[in-house]
This record gives sequence, C-alpha cells and structure tokens, in this order.
Amino acid sequence: MSSMYRTEVPAYGTLLSLVAKVNAQTLGASPELRHRLEKTDTLDRISEERHGAIRVGTAAELSMLRRVFAIMGMYPVGYYDLSEAGVPVHSTAFRPSSDAALKINPFRVFTSLLRLDLVADRELRDEARKILEARQIFTDEAISLIEKAEADGGLNVDDAALFVQEILETFRWHDHACVNTDLYYRLHDAHRLIADVVSFKGPHINHLTPRTLNIDAVQDLMPAHGISPKAVIEGPPTRACPILLRQTSFKALEENVSFRNTLGQWEAGSHTARFGEIEQRGIALTPKGRALYDQLLARSREVVRPAADGSNAEAYIAALAGAFNAFPDDWDDIRVNGLGYFRYSVVECFPLNTLSPREAANIETLIAMGAVQFDPIVYEDFLPVSAAGIFQSNLGDDASEKFAASPSQREFEDQLGVPVLDEFAHYESLEKASIDACLRHFKPIALAS
Repeated sequence: MSSMYRTEVPAYGTLLSLVAKVNAQTLGASPELRHRLEKTDTLDRISEERHGAIRVGTAAELSMLRRVFAIMGMYPVGYYDLSEAGVPVHSTAFRPSSDAALKINPFRVFTSLLRLDLVADRELRDEARKILEARQIFTDEAISLIEKAEADGGLNVDDAALFVQEILETFRWHDHACVNTDLYYRLHDAHRLIADVVSFKGPHINHLTPRTLNIDAVQDLMPAHGISPKAVIEGPPTRACPILLRQTSFKALEENVSFRNTLGQWEAGSHTARFGEIEQRGIALTPKGRALYDQLLARSREVVRPAADGSNAEAYIAALAGAFNAFPDDWDDIRVNGLGYFRYSVVECFPLNTLSPREAANIETLIAMGAVQFDPIVYEDFLPVSAAGIFQSNLGDDASEKFAASPSQREFEDQLGVPVLDEFAHYESLEKASIDACLRHFKPIALAS
C-alpha cells in the first residue's frame, strides 16, 4: 500500500524521507530516548509505523472491510463521531491490539462511514445512496479469498500474496468519476467529503501517515522541501512528555479527473482529496487524563478558535500552550495523578535479597526502591477533533452544509457487524498485566515468612 501510494502521490515519498531524517536527528540528539525505545523493543517500529485513512459509503462496504482487516489481525478499536466537528461521518480504527502484533504490524487504518442521514437535501441523499448501493469496491477474487480465509482459518503463502494484490485494488486511485459533473458539484456543495466518497469507484486512500519523533521539526522543514504545511499542528501543544497524538499535514492535491457530461462523453475536471499527513504519538491517557485534556483544549478554543486558513495560528498556539500549563509535564507526576497509562517492568540485576516480603508485594514500594521501572504506553488511537481539523484544513469547510453532533455508536456497530474495542479498557488491561507480571516476579519473596 505504501509503495502504491508513493507512486500515486510522489510528495508522500518526500515526506517519508523528511520524517526519516528528523527521526535520525532526534535519536542522535537524545540517547535517553533511544535507550527507552530500545528497552521497550519499540525502536524498529518508528521507521515502519504509519496509518492510512479511507472513507466508505455503505454499511455493506464497512462490514466487508472489517472482514478484510480481521484476516490481517486488525480489529476495530474506538468509536469516533466526527459530526461533532461538522464532518458527516463516524469512524473506527482498524489495528492490531496486542503488543506482540503491533511490533509485527504497526499499522492502522482510520475508516470512516459516510452518514447520508445527516444530509438535509432528500433528493441529493437518495441519488447518492443509489450510486453507492450500485458499486462494488471489492474484486470477485478478493471476495472469494476472504470467504476462503474465514472458512479455512487463514490463507497459504500463494493465496496470501494474491489476497494482498486483490485488496490493493480497493484502495487504488481512480481518475474517472462515476457521477456526472452536475451531480459532483451538488455533492461538493453539500460537503467536499461527500463528493469524495460518492463520486468514485472505490474508497481510495486519502492519506498515509508516517510517525515522527519531533513533529515541530518536520513542520518547520516542510517548506524547504517544497511542501506547504497546514498552519497549526492539531492536538496538544509541544511538551517534554508527549500526550495522545499530534498531527500536521500538507494541503490536498488538486488532481485531474474525468467526468461524464450530459452527452455521455468524458470531459476534464479536477478533484481535491488526497493529502500528506505526519503524526507524533505520546502516552495514552486514562479517562481522568482525557477529561483534563478535553477540558483544556476547550478552554484554549474559548480564547482563540483556530481559523481554517491559519490566519490566527500564532494566537491559537499561544492560547493552547497557556491552557495546557495545567497538565503535568513529568512522567511520574502524570502517573501519580492517574492521568496516563504505563507499562511496568522489573529492573534487571536488582538485588532481590534487599527486599522484605512486605516490600516485594507492593508495586509502589518496588518503584520507590528501584526494583520496578515504568514507561509510557503509546497512544495507538485517534482524536476526533484533530481528525476533523485535518479534514477541514484540506477539504475546506466553506460553502458547505453544517452538521450537528449526532453520535450513534450502536448504529455504527450494527453496520460494522461487531462491537468496537473500548480503548480505555484495553490500555488499562495492558497496564494491569504489566503490574501483575512484576508482582509475580517478586512473589517468592512476598510469600516468604
């Protein structure tokens, strides 16, 4: 997929090179960071890690994608209502869930389902629905292999290679629209994202996102590499201890597209949808930490709401930094205050004979004595306000219908075919498992009398 997208969008290759350069410089300047990544066996993930994003139009398409990703060990995590930010979709992220699986496949696909029910124009809504219901975004061979994998519990080497080849066709860019020019612009005027989902043969990748260790450096260097970044990095401000997710992007490409005219002939036009994005990931926050994050983000936007054109970027960045002074910026402070999730591990070569049974049974005592260490658990998921901010800065939010917040997780899960995994419960289980493993290590001492 990465190779295909680099061919389709050459600027993506430039982005990968820039991110690799910044990551190497960041690791070179911070031996402590390199050591922590090596210690937690996550260093190799950085250069490979990325996420993609696609948008589908029907429940049937979403359900089939769920089956596709399940074959690759990727499952729906989290529910995101982007209508709260004026984008008529709701979404989930397909990704591996276990630590071991993420080390093998550090890839996520943020998948959005168009919500035609939010479109006020009934005639336009009905036309769009007919077009979506008539298309088939998967090849016959892909469907056959999906069914075979489900029946047999997997695929052999040859079938797996064919499966990848056939599924790539679903995500490939198509430059011939399946709507005429008039309908395209009616969809476009309702919302550019609606036009993007409905007007083409399939849900082309609209971006792939490499992970950087220093998003501010990438943002500063992009113009020198011929890439114009959005004015404001989405998410929390720059911090010594990164939290959640920060994202930036370059403007969506204006691409040549052909439309049918009223005579059935192809005529030249253009479409804007695909863009480049970069992300920096921090610690996963607990419900308490996330509530504080949401509160501080809202507070900053009460002072300055970022304009889509970036005209008030400096004022917004200052307001954001000021608001987030209230969020602890020290790993131990974050941990002690119950704001983030951590992975606990036994310190090698710690002299066990220095521990009493009572000390060996208490995780906080073990930490204080230096027998157990902790590292932040990386946030593997997404932020709806940030995602919507990226969409709007690239697709434009002018001259579009405004959509009221309308979360509907139960409806989404019915259309998906399974419940989504609750991200908070998942991170909590990872943290608890690591604590239990540490206590098991010291259990013989704790049981001693």
